[in-house]
Amino acid sequence: MLRKKGSLILCGTFLFITWNAILVLFLWGRPPSGQPVKSDREQRELGKGPVIDLAADVLRMADTFEAELEMQKKILLEIQRHRPLWESANGNGQKIVPSQPVIPILVIACNRVTVKRCLDKLLEHRPSAELYPIIVSQDCGHADTAEVIGSYGDRVTHLKQPDLSDISVRPEHRKFQGYYKISRHYRWALNQVFKSLSHSSVVIVEDDIEVAPDFFEYFRAMHPFLKSDSSLWCVSAWNDNGRDGYVDPGKANLLYRTDFFPGLGWMLLRELWEELEPKWPSSFWDDWMRQPEQRRDRACIRPEVSRTLTFGRKGVSLGQFYDKYLRYIKLNSEFVPFTKLDLSYLKEEPYREKFEKDVYSAPVVTYEDVKKGQLTGPGPFRLQYSSKDGFKVLAKNLGIMEDLKSGVPRTGYRGVVSFMSRGQRIYLAPPPGWTHYDTTWS
Repeated sequence: MLRKKGSLILCGTFLFITWNAILVLFLWGRPPSGQPVKSDREQRELGKGPVIDLAADVLRMADTFEAELEMQKKILLEIQRHRPLWESANGNGQKIVPSQPVIPILVIACNRVTVKRCLDKLLEHRPSAELYPIIVSQDCGHADTAEVIGSYGDRVTHLKQPDLSDISVRPEHRKFQGYYKISRHYRWALNQVFKSLSHSSVVIVEDDIEVAPDFFEYFRAMHPFLKSDSSLWCVSAWNDNGRDGYVDPGKANLLYRTDFFPGLGWMLLRELWEELEPKWPSSFWDDWMRQPEQRRDRACIRPEVSRTLTFGRKGVSLGQFYDKYLRYIKLNSEFVPFTKLDLSYLKEEPYREKFEKDVYSAPVVTYEDVKKGQLTGPGPFRLQYSSKDGFKVLAKNLGIMEDLKSGVPRTGYRGVVSFMSRGQRIYLAPPPGWTHYDTTWS
């Protein structure tokens, strides 16, 4: 295999040198700049025959070759700029390939000039331009937003979704036209990342997202987990119940498995996109992701304290949940060196066993005890629900998000929602012996 690759490289090098040698010969034969080309009659008088057509062809070919050389120059400069990613010198002067993969950040943009806030924070906290290239995919064709994105120059890659046409929808869905366009844009943008640019993973944020100082560190640490654990299908920076007062600020390093797809700053691998892309929905892609046919009993990783914050009240969702929940999400401010921590507790079997032990060994309390602050001790405590309505009433009264998607509560793992109340850990949990979600609970 190595011999075959070496032969291909030698062959390619030979062809490249030969091509450019021919080009040099053509260029030498051109008249100096500003010097007129002799007429056909003058050339015949000199005994050179009718070569004006040939000369014109050669000149056109030379111009084409020059343009090609300029493109090759740019490619070589780009390769040289990325060379530190591929090679580093060891003590013997030999070249080795670094183990760190490139993790691009895909920013989904449309018509919000406030994408500047998103990009400014990404660039402020980004530790390496080579390891974390920022790709902004813009839909909508909004000129002012395009100008803002363009102002960052080569610090970001600006892609423009070419299909800006309206989408035919059934009459009752006309008010949801924006959701159809978003789904179309996601599909196009992810195809650009995985197929055109050939990346193996990506972190997706939208143009109204601000990131925490350890946003990149978090995804760097979780990347190998996502690749090696088939029971995981995404890593999210978001805690749906991450409002101030509902998380433990002293445990910014704490991570969870969750059955609920969180979004709002999340990483997926190319293999997952190859699975999802053929059946990608025409609209409401995030709720589609939460259906059991897509989730397939796989989990996501999410943090105790969010690494993303949304500042976009206006959008196609018309501020749904924003004023009541999203604007109060606590953004982590403490840098956690995740890549240096032992995160083996997140492996599926040991995590599930310990989680269930912690939940079902916790004393059962009543809603009144929790609401009135009558719990004694550090906790944790268990508050039990046994029906859809029971869950929704408790969640609403406790101030956590009450909606369910295909029966899965936000942040839920095996039906359990973990949050803080008055500084004590509460598990809102189904009875012992839980086995599966009821998809009618939606």
